[in-house]
Amino acid sequence: MRYSLRSGRAVAMTLALSTAAATAACDTVKTNLLDAPNPTIIDPSSVQSAGGATAVRNGALSRLRSATADGESTWMFGGLLADEWVSSSTFVQNDETDQRSIQLNNGSVNAQLRALYRVRTDANQAITLLTLYKPSPVADVAEMYFARGFAELQLASDFCNGIPLSDGTGNAPIFGQPLPVSAVFGVASSSLDTAISLTASQTDAASITINRAARIAKARALLGTGLANAPAAAALVAGIPTGFRYDATASLTGGINTLWDQAASQNRYSVSDSLQGNGRTIFVRNAIPFYSAFDPRVPAHYKLSGSTNVKAQDGNTFVIQVDSLWGQTSPVAVTHGLDARLIEAEAALQAGNPAGMMTILNALRGSPVQITPPSSPHPGLTTPIMPPLADPGTTSGRVNLLFREMAFWQFGRGHRLGNLRRLIRDYGRAPDGSDTFPVGPHFKGGVFGTDVNLPVTTDEQVGNPNFTACIDRKA
Repeated sequence: MRYSLRSGRAVAMTLALSTAAATAACDTVKTNLLDAPNPTIIDPSSVQSAGGATAVRNGALSRLRSATADGESTWMFGGLLADEWVSSSTFVQNDETDQRSIQLNNGSVNAQLRALYRVRTDANQAITLLTLYKPSPVADVAEMYFARGFAELQLASDFCNGIPLSDGTGNAPIFGQPLPVSAVFGVASSSLDTAISLTASQTDAASITINRAARIAKARALLGTGLANAPAAAALVAGIPTGFRYDATASLTGGINTLWDQAASQNRYSVSDSLQGNGRTIFVRNAIPFYSAFDPRVPAHYKLSGSTNVKAQDGNTFVIQVDSLWGQTSPVAVTHGLDARLIEAEAALQAGNPAGMMTILNALRGSPVQITPPSSPHPGLTTPIMPPLADPGTTSGRVNLLFREMAFWQFGRGHRLGNLRRLIRDYGRAPDGSDTFPVGPHFKGGVFGTDVNLPVTTDEQVGNPNFTACIDRKA
C-alpha cells in the first residue's frame, strides 16, 4: 500500500527574446508544472518526519469518518439489513440488503468492507510513523489504536463469520485467514486495550476523550463475545459521563453527514416502520415502528412538498425522514456516554437486578440528553423528558424493552445489526423469531430472506489466496 498523496515540481521561467522562443518556453513550463515522478502516489520515504506522521494520522481519521457517519457505510447498510431503514433507492444493492438477500458480489457492501480495512491500514501506518517521529502527544498515538480497534469492532458486529484481517502496511501485503466474529472482537479488544493503557495516566483533555471512547468501544467488544463479560463491560464504562461524545465531524468541504445526505437529501433511505408501503397496509413482523411510535429520539415524519408526499429516488416510495435529527454538517457520536449507560443497564439485567436496569433506563428518559449538538444552521436534537417505563415483569419482556430502548437511543449509529445478532447468539432468539429481524412480505415485492449479517464479498476471493468464502452466515 502507498500513501495517496500527490506531488508536483515547479521550474523557473526565463524571458524569451522572440515570440517563437517565448512560446517554446511557455510549453516547457506547462509541461514541467504538470509533471510528477509519481503522479498518483508519494513514496513512503517522503513521510518519514513529524509532519508526515501527522499527515498520515489525519488521513486515518478521515478514513474513520468515511467508514462511519460521513460515508454510505455499514452504519447505513447494517440499519438497512436490520429495521432502521427501508430502501427507497433505485440501486439493487440497497434493495437486496433491505430484503435480507444480499448477493456475494454486492458492490456497496464490498466498498464498505474496504472502508473498514482502510481504517486499519492507515491507522497502522500512522502508529509506526508517530512512534518514530512524533510520539508526543500520547493521545495522537492512542487515537490511532482506537481507530483501528473501532474498525475491527464494526467488522465483527456487521460481517459474517470468516473475516480476514490482512496487513497492508508493508511493501507486500500479508493476507489474513478468515476469522470468526468472536476472534475479531478479541482483536478489537487488544487494539482498544492499547489505547486505554496509553492514556490511563494522562490528564490532558485529548487523552481523557480517547480513553473514554476506547473504554466504551472495548465494553462493546466484550459484550460481543458473550454475556459472561457483562460485569467487566460495565466496570469499564463506570464513571463516563452520559453527555460524553467522541464525534465524527462533518463539513461542506471535508465530507458531509451521509446519514442526512442519503436519507433526507437524496431520498435513498426512508425510516422503517412495522407498517410499510405507501398505504401502510403491509405488516412487517419484528420491525420496530420507528415512524409510528412518534418517539422524540427518532423524530420521523413524511417529507412533504406543500401537502403532497414526496416520492423517493425510486419514483414510488413516500419518503419518511428524520431531518431534525441530523443536518448536512451535523457531527455524529462514534461513541457516546449513552452507550455506557445502556451497557450498564444490560449488565444489571444479567446480574439479576431488573430494578437496577429500570432505574438506569428511566434516568436516561427523565433528563434531557443531547443526541446531536448544534451545527449551524441545524439546531441539533436534545430529547425532552419522557415518561418513565414500567417493568414488564418477565425476563423476556425486559430483554425486549432493553433492546427497544437501545434501538431508539442509538438509531443510525451502527449498533442495531450487532444488537440483533447478539439477541440470537446470547439470548437464544431464533433468526426469524420474536423481536429480531424483519420477516414476512416486503413492500417492494416478494418476502424477506434469511441474512443476518453482511457477507465478505467475492472480491476478497480474488485478492486473498487464504479466503474462499464466509465460514458461515450465522449470527
